[in-house]
Amino acid sequence: MLEAALKAQLSTYLQRISQPVEIVASLDDSPASADMRELLQDIAEASPLMKVSETRGGPYRTPSFSINRPGEDHGPRFAGLPMGHEFTSLVLALLQVGGYPPKVDDAVLEQIRALDGDFEFEVYVSLTCHNCPDVVQALNLMAIQNPRIKTTMIEGGIFQNEIEERQIMGVPTVFLNGKMFGNGRMSLEEILAKIDTSGVEREAKKISAKEPFDVLIVGGGPAGAAAAVYAARKGIRTGIACERFGGQVMDTLGIENFISVKETQGPAFALALEDHVRQYEVDIMNLQRAKALRTGGELIEIELESGGLLKSRSVIITTGARWRNINVPGEQEYRNKGVAYCPHCDGPLFKGKRVSVIGGGNSGVEAAIDLAGLVGHVTLIEFDTQLRADAVLQRKLGTLPNVTVLVNAQTTAITGDGQKVNGLDYKDRATGESHHVELEGVFVQIGLVPNTEWLKGTVELSRHGEIIVDARGQTSVPGVFAAGDATTVPFKQIIIAAGDGAKAALGAFDHLIRQ
Repeated sequence: MLEAALKAQLSTYLQRISQPVEIVASLDDSPASADMRELLQDIAEASPLMKVSETRGGPYRTPSFSINRPGEDHGPRFAGLPMGHEFTSLVLALLQVGGYPPKVDDAVLEQIRALDGDFEFEVYVSLTCHNCPDVVQALNLMAIQNPRIKTTMIEGGIFQNEIEERQIMGVPTVFLNGKMFGNGRMSLEEILAKIDTSGVEREAKKISAKEPFDVLIVGGGPAGAAAAVYAARKGIRTGIACERFGGQVMDTLGIENFISVKETQGPAFALALEDHVRQYEVDIMNLQRAKALRTGGELIEIELESGGLLKSRSVIITTGARWRNINVPGEQEYRNKGVAYCPHCDGPLFKGKRVSVIGGGNSGVEAAIDLAGLVGHVTLIEFDTQLRADAVLQRKLGTLPNVTVLVNAQTTAITGDGQKVNGLDYKDRATGESHHVELEGVFVQIGLVPNTEWLKGTVELSRHGEIIVDARGQTSVPGVFAAGDATTVPFKQIIIAAGDGAKAALGAFDHLIRQ
C-alpha cells in the first residue's frame, strides 16, 4: 500500500511512541477493505508497539478502523482510507494514542478533559481537501483526551451513499450526535468554543485584564505576522488578536510566487508564519473577532465580539479580505448545498456531475481547469465581454472538451429543489435574453471584499470599503495603521501584504517614539 520511502518515514515517526497501540479494523471482501488491510499491515510492520486485529460485520462502517490504547474504546476511527491530506491525521493519531504529547497548551487540554457530556462527532472529508485535516486532527485529539468524546473521519469517496442521504455538498462537514454541527475549516479552539460557551466568557475576561500594548495588531494573515515580527524586534510590547492565524492563506492551495519559497501550500505557509511569530514575545489571541475601534482617549481601544476589550498605544489593522458573494437569489439558501467557494476542497464531491464556475479572472479559470478533470461538465460564466485571466490559462482552458465558456453573461439566480442546487439562471447582456442551465454545483470565484465593516465611521474608507493608507501605512486616525488586502494598496498578493505589514510596524514604531 505504502511506497518504500513513505514506509521508512512512518517507521521513523513511530519510534516516538512509548506505549502499545491497538488498531481494530472492521473489514469485508470489498476492494476498499483489501486496501485498508494492506495499509494496516504496513503500520503494524512500522513499530513493534502496534497491534492490528480484524473483525467482520459489527456496528461500525465497513471498511473502518479505530486506534486505541489497550483497554480503551474511545479513540479516533477512520472510515475509508486516510490517505492524501489525511495521512498526516492518521500519523498524528497513532503518535498521540501511543503517548507522544500533542503540541497544544495545557490549558486547552484541561478544557477538553473537563467537558461534561457525551459527544459523538462524524466528519465527512475528501482526500484532496486541504481544510479537512485541521478538523479531523482537532476532533481526534479531543477523543484521545476525553473518554466521553468519540469521532469518526468518513471519506466521502467510499461512502457516497451517506453523502447523498445527508445531502453533503461541501467538506469538511461535521455532525455532532447526529445533527449538523458545522461546515468548513474549524480549529480546535473554534470547536471548543461552540460546545463550551463558558470558556468564551472566561477568555474574554482574561483578555480584558491584559495590560495595554505598545502595538496591537488586529488580524493574523501575512501582513499581521510580518507586522508582529517587525514590532517585536523593536523590543516593544506586541499583541495579535485574530479570528484565525493565517487568515485567507489557510484557504489557498498552491503558493509558487513567494520569493525564496519555490512551492508550498497555504496551511503549511500559515503554520510557518505562526512559528516565526512565536519565536518572539508576541501575545497571540486567536479566535478573536474585532467589533469596534475606539479612539479619542489616551489609549486606542479594540472591542471584541467575545466581549473582551484590548487597549494599545498604537494599532495595526490587517483584517484582510474574504470571498465576494454574487448576491443573487439562491446563493445563501444553497451555500454548502451546491454553492461552494473552494474547488480544491469540494470539487471531488461533484465527480461526474455538471457544475458552473462564476468568474473569468485567474481564480475562475484555474477553478474551471481543475474541475474539468473531475466533473462531467463545467460552464464558466463571465460578466465581462471577455475573460480576464492570463493568456496561458485561457489557452489551457480552450483545450478542454468538457468546458463551455459564456461571456457577457450576468448570473441572475441559483435555483434548487429546496435541498440542493439544480441549476443557474443567467441573462445574455448583449440580447437581454434569459437562459437556464441545469447543474448540480456552483463555484463562485469573483474576487474579494475587505473585512472592514466594523471600521465604518472611524477610519477613512474608499468607496470599495478599503482602508485608505499613506506610504507609511498610516490611516486617517493618528496611531492607527493598516496593511494588506484590507487597504487601498493595489495588487492583493501574499508577498505585498507581508511587505506592507513590515512597513506599517515600522511606521507605528516611528509614531510611538515621537509621542
